[in-house]
Amino acid sequence: MPQRGGVVISAMAAVEKSRNRYPGEAKGFVEEMRFVAMRMHTREQAKEGEKEVKEPEERTVTKWEPSIDGYLRFLVDSKLVYDTLEGIIEKAAFPNYVEFKNTGLERSENLSKDLVWFTEQGNVIPEPSYPGCNYAEYLKELSEKDPQAFVCHFYNIYFAHSAGGRMIGKKVAEKILNNRELEFYKWDGELSLLLQNVRDKLNKVTESWTREEKNHCLEETEKSFKYSGEILRQILS
Repeated sequence: MPQRGGVVISAMAAVEKSRNRYPGEAKGFVEEMRFVAMRMHTREQAKEGEKEVKEPEERTVTKWEPSIDGYLRFLVDSKLVYDTLEGIIEKAAFPNYVEFKNTGLERSENLSKDLVWFTEQGNVIPEPSYPGCNYAEYLKELSEKDPQAFVCHFYNIYFAHSAGGRMIGKKVAEKILNNRELEFYKWDGELSLLLQNVRDKLNKVTESWTREEKNHCLEETEKSFKYSGEILRQILS
């Protein structure tokens, strides 16, 4: 199977296979986004994954060898991305973005608390690095001119963190933080309910999209994984 773009094309082909383009389409567009996102994982990361392992962060997290310095770079860049996302939603260049305000999935404030804790342990907090700055700038540009593509990133960033991100946080904590659970991996309220609420909002926003707009959103999945992967890779640097 062709790699990179081929993974998205393969998933899209399955979505377009028939009038009922994907068996979960009746559940709403979020299920289509999930379907394409899962195919972008490697076989080591998820049983539905189709990509071959090419980068260190694409291996199963149990094989990672994280460092404190790398993890701090990851957290700082992640905070910049979440700051940017939350600012975009607050500004709401497109009216539909208002639907995603105060969902309970926001991470910026929690990350701030974690960085304070690291400082108290004697660590020097670095400035945001290229991967985080690059992604933040891309999100700003996208949010103002391409809402369909932006929604793809919004979905993948928040939902990936609530699933694989939590597992990564647990394993990293076991290896270098004496099992400390960071605030980054805590939510106020039942996470499953918060996620379902956002699924409902995403499905509502995308109901009026044409098939072409939905496909355009799905096609952005590869870029979402690329940018997020560059930030994640820093844990291992």
